[in-house]
Amino acid sequence: MATSEAELKALMIGSLNGDALAHGLLLRALVPLLQTFYRRRMADADVDDLVQDTLIAVHTRRETFDRERPFTAWLYAIARYRAIDHYRRRRQTVAIEDVESILVAEGFEDATNARMDVDNLLQTLSPKQARAIRDTHVDGKSVAEAAAGAGIGESDVKVSVHRGLKALSARIKGSSR
Repeated sequence: MATSEAELKALMIGSLNGDALAHGLLLRALVPLLQTFYRRRMADADVDDLVQDTLIAVHTRRETFDRERPFTAWLYAIARYRAIDHYRRRRQTVAIEDVESILVAEGFEDATNARMDVDNLLQTLSPKQARAIRDTHVDGKSVAEAAAGAGIGESDVKVSVHRGLKALSARIKGSSR
């Protein structure tokens, strides 16, 4: 599944060029990114609706994408506006700090790039190790939740995380194992 800026942008450009397969792959690749984005900002009950609203907006507004600009910045701008619209529709009283946390983009691009760097590093590991690390350290699941989701034992998750982090550490330090 495409996760890097370059992969997502290539799928978007393919979509704009009329490639239906690229468009479908793009929308599927966006689901986990948007879920993570909204889970950090909203109640879990609202996440699925917001993801769907955002996917529809990406589909209907894709012609507004500037091919010369980063795709993820465009995507997350749409996601922020969807979140604000969501608050308005519900007529919820929201603390000004909450709205600012959605609106403020400062550091957002850096965070997006860091997430893509982590994804690229995890791709260098075995799928089992990458999933264990993503589940426990990126998505914040407990070891029990990660084990249940992967259909493996808790000790297997712990070992996969330990070995995966050790391999990543070696790669980052420049030594190979």
